[in-house]
Amino acid sequence: MNTTFASTPRGLLVALVTAGVIGGAGAGLVTGHIARAEQGPASATAVAGTATPSSAVPGTSALPSFAQITAQSGPAVVNISVSGTRHANRNASADDDDDTPAAAQQGIDPNDPFYQFFRQFGIPGPGMQQRGVPRDVPVRGEGSGFIVSPDGIVLTNAHVVKDADTVTVKLTDRREFRAKVLGADAKTDVAVLKIDATNLPTVKIGDTKALSVGDWVLAIGSPFGFENSVTAGVVSAKGRALPDDSSVPFIQTDVAVNPGNSGGPLFNARGEVVGINAQIYSRSGGYQGLSFAIPIEVASHIKDQIIATGKAEHARLGVTVQEVNQTLADSFGLDRPEGALVANVEKGGPADKAGLQPGDVIRSVNGQKIVGSADLPAYVSMAAPGSRLTMEVWRQGKPQELVAALANASDKGTQVASKDNKVARGKLGVSLRPLQPDERKQIGVDGGLLIESAQGPAAKAGLAAGDVLLSINGTPAKDVEQVRSAIAKAGKSVALLVQRDGSRIFVPVPLG
Repeated sequence: MNTTFASTPRGLLVALVTAGVIGGAGAGLVTGHIARAEQGPASATAVAGTATPSSAVPGTSALPSFAQITAQSGPAVVNISVSGTRHANRNASADDDDDTPAAAQQGIDPNDPFYQFFRQFGIPGPGMQQRGVPRDVPVRGEGSGFIVSPDGIVLTNAHVVKDADTVTVKLTDRREFRAKVLGADAKTDVAVLKIDATNLPTVKIGDTKALSVGDWVLAIGSPFGFENSVTAGVVSAKGRALPDDSSVPFIQTDVAVNPGNSGGPLFNARGEVVGINAQIYSRSGGYQGLSFAIPIEVASHIKDQIIATGKAEHARLGVTVQEVNQTLADSFGLDRPEGALVANVEKGGPADKAGLQPGDVIRSVNGQKIVGSADLPAYVSMAAPGSRLTMEVWRQGKPQELVAALANASDKGTQVASKDNKVARGKLGVSLRPLQPDERKQIGVDGGLLIESAQGPAAKAGLAAGDVLLSINGTPAKDVEQVRSAIAKAGKSVALLVQRDGSRIFVPVPLG
């Protein structure tokens, strides 16, 4: 399932793989937007390993023995080097005589004396291409991984080995092996490698259910290429959703991880792997106290599928869901702002066949409580296609139970709707008219009312001329009089289902 969250703070989510161009300096760090980025090797201070505290005693504040964990599990952590090619091209204007941006894009140091020598004669330097002429540029990258079986099964991130022609695994005893990529799953960012070796050291696998916020955790990896660097911190949050088109309930920590740590293990205080370090939140491209790891249960589930079939499959429910805030909870008569609010149901999909409707609030699935909207796609994505999903649904002020047979998510997935819920007090403030038959056909709706203008609370909530009002508090909007009646009977807020540019979302509007 795909998930997006507009409420995530602005910044940069960086996939933690170091990458550069063979024979030159690495590409610069990407900033200013949310992205997965391959980070270039750069001058940096090595991450110092933290160790020596005494062993932890249950019920006390003593630190775990980081040195003991490192000694026992460190040999099973590996450095991963990849090489491949990148298709490079520079589109320059005729009067542009500065090749510095092109050099940087191709991983070449513009201050290199050889580059400057060739440039003064108008000749592309070593590694450079003629303007406008595409060229495959060799690229190298580094990441981390860990051995999970003595016969050479290695777990890492999918983005570490993406588009790699060769993958090399280096052990702590300095032996190197050419690795085969058994499979990679972009949705969860998990990849499985195999090296031709036996009697290898392995890590112990832990359980994230036993992991609590505030627990000590330890990371081992190769930040900026500094192999087997050890850092420690605490769990900051669990089940964290990120705006990266994944359905992974990430473990958030304050462990110092940087580009090159990607794919490395996150250990608990008992020396068991509880996650795979995958991303950081940063405005600079480096560590800023927010690190995210894939839960080991997710990674193990994907590993088992890849080893068995060569690929990973995810289930699909066929709905778009959004968060339930306090205003929406008041509008739908919920006792608390929890659950996944259904904004759209895919026609003919599993949810549609099960009878799920826009305006339903999914509160639990197969007995597991849905607190935030991200809980639903995380659960469904890990389920097997074809399995049954029993949902407790809140509809029109009453609980209902629906059962869906999940489909395969190979082409479509459950999405979390983006939202802008800025509201103000006052009347609704919209001008409505019925849709003409040709308008309904063009927009792709069976009913609804066209919003001709929006003022006051409606405008501040994000409604605008051209939006289509489909329902009020889950009741289809059939005509203007019905809407007036619904507004008159509503409490202190209403939830409007609106369609814009083919997307549907519930917008809560306080009425005073």
